[in-house]
Amino acid sequence: MEREYMEFDVVIVGAGPAGLSAACRLKQKAADAGQEISVCVVEKGSEVGAHILSGAVFEPRALNELFPDWKELGAPLNTPVKRDDIYLLKTAEAASKLPNALVPKTMHNEGNYIISLGNLCRWLAQQAENLGVEIYPGFAAQEALIDENGIVRGIVTGDLGVDREGNPKEGMYTPGMELRAKYTLFAEGCRGHIGKQLINRFQLNANVDPQHYAIGIKELWDIDPAKHEQGLVVHTAGWPLNDENTGGSFLYHLENNQVVVGLIVDLSYSNPHLSPFDEFQRYKHHPVIKQYLEGGKRVSYGARAIAKGGLNCLPKMVFNGGALIGCDAGTLNFAKIKGSHTAMKSGMLAAEAAADALLAGREGGDELSAYEEGFKNSWLYDELYKSRNFGAAIHKWGAIKGGAFNFIDQNIFGGKIPFTLHDTKPDYACLKPAAESKKIEYPKPDGKLSFDKLSSVFLSNTNHEEDQPVHLKLTDPSIPIDKNLPLYDEPAQRYCPAGVYEVVSNDDGSKRFQINAQNCVHCKTCDIKDPAQNITWVAPEGTGGPNYPNM
Repeated sequence: MEREYMEFDVVIVGAGPAGLSAACRLKQKAADAGQEISVCVVEKGSEVGAHILSGAVFEPRALNELFPDWKELGAPLNTPVKRDDIYLLKTAEAASKLPNALVPKTMHNEGNYIISLGNLCRWLAQQAENLGVEIYPGFAAQEALIDENGIVRGIVTGDLGVDREGNPKEGMYTPGMELRAKYTLFAEGCRGHIGKQLINRFQLNANVDPQHYAIGIKELWDIDPAKHEQGLVVHTAGWPLNDENTGGSFLYHLENNQVVVGLIVDLSYSNPHLSPFDEFQRYKHHPVIKQYLEGGKRVSYGARAIAKGGLNCLPKMVFNGGALIGCDAGTLNFAKIKGSHTAMKSGMLAAEAAADALLAGREGGDELSAYEEGFKNSWLYDELYKSRNFGAAIHKWGAIKGGAFNFIDQNIFGGKIPFTLHDTKPDYACLKPAAESKKIEYPKPDGKLSFDKLSSVFLSNTNHEEDQPVHLKLTDPSIPIDKNLPLYDEPAQRYCPAGVYEVVSNDDGSKRFQINAQNCVHCKTCDIKDPAQNITWVAPEGTGGPNYPNM
């Protein structure tokens, strides 16, 4: 089928911090040279920011470089961090507060801001459009355009108006469009589905550790003004997780008597009975957290996977015709639990390499080796190098011993301890059989501090056109019931934070695996954690998924 096409110098997939920073930098470089570079950004969310979810404590280092006058331009950084409180939660009731002197340097947040990353992306999109970038929200990039020589030449957007069986719906069908480019930058965020395909096709991860992930689950609350302390940052380690099932939590006090609260669960967890969603619900009952939330009102909910492997897991980021940027590559600094400033910087570095190539008259389709060279000479590489041991230490030794190692590495050696820890076991391979694992009885939600999955998904404003192909693909439909259920009690029922996967009993007593795709909040956890690697997440029809207001 002949598709309509548009041609640009650079096409960027994803209007997150990496993609938008790249778009702005391309236009800035062109303007400085008195030339024109055409830039297009496609975004699968209904609007810029609709699919953006992050903590977020934001380090403004990259923003200072991209827009030194961001304050005058009205960037939504309204709440400077005032104080860091870090607790070790020992039990459901007990906790000890860490003295400041024992906290790894990377966890100090002086000079940073508590923000809504979605709102920062909306602001970045305005700056990009002011510079002449074309932004198309509601268009999902479905696949990369790759020519017969293995060169990436752009992307194809998904067809609109297709029924569940893949047939065009009468009067509603619009075929996807080819967006052709000299260079294509992939900024889809963690576990981007095209990025994953490109990594496999070009073997970009051939010489690195497997990427490691966590799931971050987050809520936004309006709380009692008497309990609100604007600028307070609270982090915890320990309960309800443990050394075999690691993670941590956050509670940040924004402006307007709001807090964001969340739990990050490493997807290397071993107990298949564990439910990250339910761990988060009971965590909010701990006295350290409950003291802020009690009497408040939950106003939003969401979840997203986090690429946390850092430098040891970074794939080769370039290939003929394009590059991976931001969390599509895995540039998050897990030692800081921050990926926005690193994503922005990686996008800016790729943009500078692409702009220099275009301004020098190159026709595109080649490898942007200057991006990787620029990366290795940047503060971004230095920062990721210093944090390279952080996640592996926690996985190997748990929160207390791993935390002690990280304190020594970060505070005494400045991140330059003379060896590198490696973590070579993929997260999906970490589950123990259900029969060898302790069952976990989760308390029923009380509707005040803790809630069920479906009422939570409702607050994420998630919506998909129901009569469209299921965007969660099973390579072998028999595996969930025939293999995962007897061996692992089918963990998809629990690792999904949106109730997408269910094991349903038939009238004859047999079981079937049900996929409620319209609940999907696009967190990608299933694509990562399924022990058989049998689930593939692909982009649904454009505008589908959550509609986060200010997450």
